[in-house]
Amino acid sequence: MTLRIGDTAPDFEAETTEGRIKFHDWGGDAWVILFSHPKDFTPVCTTELGYMARLKPEFDQRNTKIIGLSVDPVDDHARWAADIEEVTGGKVNYPMIGDSDLKVAKLYNMLPAEAGDSSEGRTPVDNATVRNVFVVGPDKKIKLIIAYPMSTGRNFDEILRVLDSIQLTARHQVATPVNWQKGEEVIIVPAVSDEAAKEKFPEGWKAPKPYLRIVPQPTD
Repeated sequence: MTLRIGDTAPDFEAETTEGRIKFHDWGGDAWVILFSHPKDFTPVCTTELGYMARLKPEFDQRNTKIIGLSVDPVDDHARWAADIEEVTGGKVNYPMIGDSDLKVAKLYNMLPAEAGDSSEGRTPVDNATVRNVFVVGPDKKIKLIIAYPMSTGRNFDEILRVLDSIQLTARHQVATPVNWQKGEEVIIVPAVSDEAAKEKFPEGWKAPKPYLRIVPQPTD
């Protein structure tokens, strides 16, 4: 099954470095960042996991949980965490899913069904497509999917920026323009009529085109 934005994130049960979880129950009413890795003890992923550990307070402020996945057993994750902290200074402070049977990677369409049922003997290249970021909303719907090559470290500051944008849309029915940064002007979504927009934005808006209605970023 190919996953798309707007689909319900597949639920699953799995062992993690913080015990066994049922994904939807674990997420609760929070937003979730699920980011995956082709194998433990890989260089680019080591830098990513450490950076996410340092960035976690920013996600906490946004009611967002972080969970990693790697195609290896949980015991390997625990040993890898020591390397991550030593190299990056970031102590892994979120659960890491052990996917040694490849079930979650297949469920999320990151590996084909014929990939087998064990991580044993598989190289990072065999698992190269397990390099995705999924943002899942409290409604369990997928809000973002980004796939990266193994050789390119992910920009998690960008993931944070996208999360801010998605959450603004959920709360205020606004979209964000190209290269938007938090605090900059936003766009009223087309689904909001001019009549409804007058109630939501009584101070009005700039409209270089009728379909492009620009307002200051709303505050909660």
